[in-house]
Amino acid sequence: QVQVVESGGGLVQPGGSLRLSCAASGSILSINHMGWYRQAPGKERELVARITTDGSPIYTDSVKGRFTVSRDGAKNTVYLQMNSLKHEDTAVYYCNANVAAVEHDILDRYLELWGQGTLVTVSS
Repeated sequence: QVQVVESGGGLVQPGGSLRLSCAASGSILSINHMGWYRQAPGKERELVARITTDGSPIYTDSVKGRFTVSRDGAKNTVYLQMNSLKHEDTAVYYCNANVAAVEHDILDRYLELWGQGTLVTVSS
């Protein structure tokens, strides 16, 4: 089964740091991009950061300079280092991956994967 699994959420005080991890597993041939979305209570899910196979990152404006997305290609893993956390960063963070993979003997070149979500709470 092709899937992604996140870890690393929790409670942190304003100004603190957290690191999220997400590992993709299964019959993956290549990864087009991996990244993170978040959804705060009462709000729509939004893209936080994404990184492509060539290492090019993109960030939503509100996290630029505070968050860093990185990847380990050998482990099919993406990380999100979150520094200087603010109350407004509180949300469920979802790992997202777009991969080429084989499922049920069928090649899908653009298989979209979502993690189960991990809660990040920024509170004093």
